[in-house]
Amino acid sequence: MKYYHKKAFLWLAAVVAAVLVLPTGCGLQNGEYKRTKIVLTTGFGKDEVFRIDEISCTLPEIMVYLTNTKNQYEQALGSQIWQASYNGETLEANIKETVLARLARIKAMNLLAGKYGITLSDTELDNAARAAQIYYESLNDKERELLKTDEKLLCRMYEEYALAGKVYQYLIADINPEISDDEARTITVQHILIKTYSLNDQGERVPYSEEGRKEAYRRASEALTKAREGEEFMGLIAEYSEDNNPSYSFGKGTMEPAFEEAAFNLGTDEISGIVESEHGYHIIKCISTFDKDETDRNKVKIVEQRRKEVFNEEYSGFVGGLTRNLNQKLWDSVGFLEDDTVTTSSFFEIYKELFSA
Repeated sequence: MKYYHKKAFLWLAAVVAAVLVLPTGCGLQNGEYKRTKIVLTTGFGKDEVFRIDEISCTLPEIMVYLTNTKNQYEQALGSQIWQASYNGETLEANIKETVLARLARIKAMNLLAGKYGITLSDTELDNAARAAQIYYESLNDKERELLKTDEKLLCRMYEEYALAGKVYQYLIADINPEISDDEARTITVQHILIKTYSLNDQGERVPYSEEGRKEAYRRASEALTKAREGEEFMGLIAEYSEDNNPSYSFGKGTMEPAFEEAAFNLGTDEISGIVESEHGYHIIKCISTFDKDETDRNKVKIVEQRRKEVFNEEYSGFVGGLTRNLNQKLWDSVGFLEDDTVTTSSFFEIYKELFSA
């Protein structure tokens, strides 16, 4: 986990990505996809939102994804989350763009399946049909009316989702590198932070004046002196630190360079000098130079990251040669369904249950 204070809007998106139950076989979690660039053109069919080469995405498909995502957010964090905004962009607009990017990637990956001759098995086709039936039967009359969908369309959506996941698994199948303990080593530290900035009413950082920085350094020096004289470190954290988190466990390449270098050079129970970062002045105490459980988990993360890198290289090269067109007028009209009876949220969960078995 990188050490920094996120703006509320970005923090909210990260929290929801972790909380919501969304299938990730396609590598499509928020923050994990690379958005497909789509350009404006004309000559679209009815309800056609975008087209990538010969494959299209319709308005009902968009609305199924958008509505399920919206309702999952609300179930996780409450309806008040739509009041959030960042740099003039509402959370609704952010989700809308995420849904567009996610569907564009799924469509492109279905085209990529043709390149490799990848198809769904009879069992997978049966699962898609079953998923469509279960989901359609879960919809009330109002949801069916507003989503403008049917079992046939839902079956195709599940098939495309499953095929995209199968393409991803095919491309990363041979990527299983050996990760050494040293490469994945995770340490645990406690730290004291004395900030060198404040936040204005917009949540933006305002650096301290030179006088303010000198005072912050004085406080850091005072805390360091007490630590080296043997005062209990957790007590000093409570007295001095301006970070809500007293400790961090992390591997290499995940923290600010100055903080990370100082931390990895400490032995167990050793205390650093004053370490300066963009957040302020840190005093770091090493609690463990090797956390076996966290290191093992970090190995899994490193392997997954390398798989994504291999996939993204292949995917980016393929999608760069595709023709991508967006029906801008129709897309601009898309928004959340404002109807209290529309609560459907199980589209992705049904997929997970049937295709993870």
